[in-house]
Order: sequence, then C-alpha cells, then structure tokens
Amino acid sequence: MGLHAALAVHPASGHGTAARIAGSVAARLREAVDRLDLLVADTVEQSRELMRGSHGEGLDLLVVLGGDGAAHQGVQFCASTGVALGLVPSGTGNDLARALNVPADPLDAVDALVAAVEAGRSRSLDLGTADGTWFGTVLCTGFDASVSERVNRMRWPSGPRRYDLAILAELAALRPRRFAVRADDDSVDIDATLLAVGNTAWYGGGIPVCPGAEPDDGMFDVTVVGRLPRHELLRMLPTLRTGAHVDHPAVRTFRAAELHIAGDGDPVYADGEPLGRLPASVRCVPGALSFVG
Repeated sequence: MGLHAALAVHPASGHGTAARIAGSVAARLREAVDRLDLLVADTVEQSRELMRGSHGEGLDLLVVLGGDGAAHQGVQFCASTGVALGLVPSGTGNDLARALNVPADPLDAVDALVAAVEAGRSRSLDLGTADGTWFGTVLCTGFDASVSERVNRMRWPSGPRRYDLAILAELAALRPRRFAVRADDDSVDIDATLLAVGNTAWYGGGIPVCPGAEPDDGMFDVTVVGRLPRHELLRMLPTLRTGAHVDHPAVRTFRAAELHIAGDGDPVYADGEPLGRLPASVRCVPGALSFVG
C-alpha cells in the first residue's frame, strides 16, 4: 500500500497566502504520494476533526500549510498518533519551520518536502510537553508571555511590528516576577523579568531567545532574564534579535530535561499559543515527533 498523506490548509495564514498557494502545493505533493487528502479548516475544531478522519483511513504523513498556530495543531495531532509531520510555512512567524531549516518560501519548502518523501528521509525530534499539551518551539512566562497575550488581542499591525508595539506597551506595565523553579534535581527562587524554555531557539517571529536550543538533544535550553529596571530592559531588548542577550550579566542560561515553574498566576505560552497560567510542569520528550523535510 502506498503513502497516504493529508494537506492541512489554514486559509487565513499569512493574510491569505495559504489559500492562494494551496492548489499549487497540493499538485506538487500528489506527484510524490499515492493518496492526498485536502483538509481545509477555519477553526481548530474543524481541523482536528478532519485530521481524525484521515487518520482513521490509515494516514502516514500530515503536511501543514500555515503558520506557527497551524504547526502547533499539527504537532498535537502527530505526537499523539505517531503520524509523521511535514511543514510548508505560510504564516507571519514560522518559528518551528525556521528551527527545522525548512525553506522560508513555501514553494521551495514543498519541493524540499517532496524530495524527502521520494528519498524516504525522516528524522526523530524532541518535543516539550506542559501539563498535557505538546510544543515544538518555546514555552515562556513573565514579560514575554504577557507580550504574546497582548499580541493575540491586537489586530494591527501584522508581523514583527505587532510584537514590537506589544513590547512597548508591556514595558509601560512592567513589574517584577517571583518564580519558584525546580529544574531536574535543583530548586531555586528567582526574581525574573522573563523565563523561556526552549526546545528550539526561536519564538515571536524570529527572536532567538534560547539560541543554543536543538530539537534532538533530549534537553531544554532555559533562558532567565533577571529582574531589570525598565530602562535597562529597554536597552537589552534589541539584543534579543541577535541572541547577544545571553551575554548580559542579568541573563542566566542552563539546560534541563524537566522543570516545574510556580509563580503568581502569570500567563504561560508555548508555540505562541496560550497554555493557561502558572504553575506549570514541563518535560522534554526525546523522539516524540517524526518529521519529514
């Protein structure tokens, strides 16, 4: 029996980019697979239902055409079913695709995916899990999670500028956080501005908050930005775009396979999606995802 694939399309991704190129992407994929289901959904619930339907008919590969939100849903499905994942990025952030070296241009990405399918090439990747939810990129709490929460409420502008404006707004409301962190066998209480747990390096549309994180080493890279006054944080923020923030004296980095984070009910985000509020238990699961690309 041949390869059964599904293309999950989120039409609104990239301000309609996914909808515009879905036909071309599907046509290219059909050249490499024996069956392709086209799953077009406007809501998470619709997408999950369609994925379950394909899985019930022997699905081997789920290809997600969309941004990080769509990729996050694909990760949930694939990690829980054992179906392999492929990505064709067409969103505004595309942080998971960036971390996995998927070409930024969606048509180049589908060509690379087809080449991997034809060569029978796949790889096992780690995922994080936080209280029952999988994530592929970064889990965060503190200042950066508050920025994500604000970004999700904003309707303008698009892309990285939305994050920049949200950062400025959250700076005005900056307050210190107290976190109790248990990482593997160590426990510490820390005053921090933000805490990021990276399975991969990037979040927020290309910010390498955990620049050394790799998704196949069985460990998280954790970045903690200590308590900073507003003016000092403002000076440090541009270095986040380059990864140079790890050299700041207020920044601490370490590696861990498991963490428990407690705090004063701060929001928690992973893959740019809300996961509720602290406390949170986080674990790295080696080889949880089969990735084709």
